[in-house]
Order: sequence, then C-alpha cells, then structure tokens
Amino acid sequence: MTPPPGLAPLVDFRFEPVPDANGLFTLTAADEPGVRLFLLDAATYVPEYSPRFSAVQRDALGADVPEAHLFVVANPGPDGTTVNLAAPIVLDPGTGRCAQLILEGQDYPLRAPLAPAA
Repeated sequence: MTPPPGLAPLVDFRFEPVPDANGLFTLTAADEPGVRLFLLDAATYVPEYSPRFSAVQRDALGADVPEAHLFVVANPGPDGTTVNLAAPIVLDPGTGRCAQLILEGQDYPLRAPLAPAA
C-alpha cells in the first residue's frame, strides 16, 4: 500500500460520512485519529469535474476505477473553503481500497474556491 502524499507512513484509514452533511466525509488515520482529511463527493460539489486517469493510475485500484467514487479534499479556511482538484481521492466501494491520484498534464488547481451551494 502507498500512503497518501504527505501522510507517510499511514496507510490504514476509516472513511465515514459526516452526519447531516450531504456528500461530506472524513478520512481518519486508523492509528492516529488526529490525522483527518475532509472529503467532498465530487459529483455533488464539483459536478463539472472530470479528470482523466492514466493506465498506471487506473491500475492503482484495478480495472473499475472509472466506476469508483471520486472525492476531493476540502480545506476550510478563514477566507472560505477550497478543494484540491489536482489530486482527487478515488474509492472503490466494492473493495474499500482508495488512492489519492496526482493528475499530471491537466489544468486543475490545488486550491480551487468552493462555490457556495445554490
């Protein structure tokens, strides 16, 4: 297993929905509960987002990556929340395996402002 960028050596995480928050999840390190990422369901919060994955990236989870769930990491801050579109997290709900895939050659920002809900 490969740890998410910046979180080495952690590789085991709990994925849980945030109660009463549609499309918001936490990814918490199993051995260090203080290490937590907030994930947003990309289809809900950035529906126009459609990254392309290389064959090597698809192999990280298996052949069904295009069918897997796509999430973006949310970064709340004093000036609003941004999302990392340059490195989505892809989750295979059938196996529970996930990977953060760094997109290359695509014009997605690390910190895209999250538009307020309509």
